[in-house]
Amino acid sequence: MAAWTDSHCHLPSLDEPEAALERAHAAGVMQVVSVGTDLASSEQCVALAAAHAGVSATVGLHPHDASRLDAEWDALERLARSDGVVGIGETGFDLHYRHSPPADQERAFRAHVRLAHRLGLALVVHTREAWDDTFRVLESEDRPAEVVFHCFTGGPAEAHRALRLGASLSFSGIASFKGADDVREAAALTPPDRLLVETDAPYLAPVPHRGRRNEPAFVVDVGRAVAGARGEPAERVAEASAATARRVFGPGSGPGG
Repeated sequence: MAAWTDSHCHLPSLDEPEAALERAHAAGVMQVVSVGTDLASSEQCVALAAAHAGVSATVGLHPHDASRLDAEWDALERLARSDGVVGIGETGFDLHYRHSPPADQERAFRAHVRLAHRLGLALVVHTREAWDDTFRVLESEDRPAEVVFHCFTGGPAEAHRALRLGASLSFSGIASFKGADDVREAAALTPPDRLLVETDAPYLAPVPHRGRRNEPAFVVDVGRAVAGARGEPAERVAEASAATARRVFGPGSGPGG
């Protein structure tokens, strides 16, 4: 059985995280990165990483919650130094919903970029309807060595631009959706050492699980969709994406680490 890594999920948002981890392990998912979206969920991710082998954590403020920067940032900075923390974010821009004003999103994004650079941790980027703004910020800051575009939704042009920055691209269940040809083209051109797969659980369940709550076990189906786009065996995607996760997030975040 191939050993998979789910490079981005939200374990605190699952009804029973421990049961989901058991199902993931049974499916061959050996490592998961649980991503924080605010102080409370980041604290839960760190606790889950401490309690479970094969789980690591990120801490950060989702763009939706960027307006809480002043209230939560000092505590998030302290939390970022905890054992098991392998990344900062998710952070960036979401100009579709704009739950926080764009100016607040940019201020929070820059704070995350600087913290990731200072601590030598991966930066986990969320971008929706905001490619130009996202690249503008990343190109104007001292970036950490590892940047991940999570749930990559762009096409070949955006993929090439992100890859030129040295970033890795993480593909979600969207790669299995009928209308996602641009995403599959991006997956096909991504070098193996920049390729990640994720569930973004509990969101975006891949085919054949559409309509269900997503969970880390389903990253196997994401990987199969990515493998189909790349014209290669799923086992090769499992191996490549796990190796990328080890490089990006550290040796404890991928099978064999």
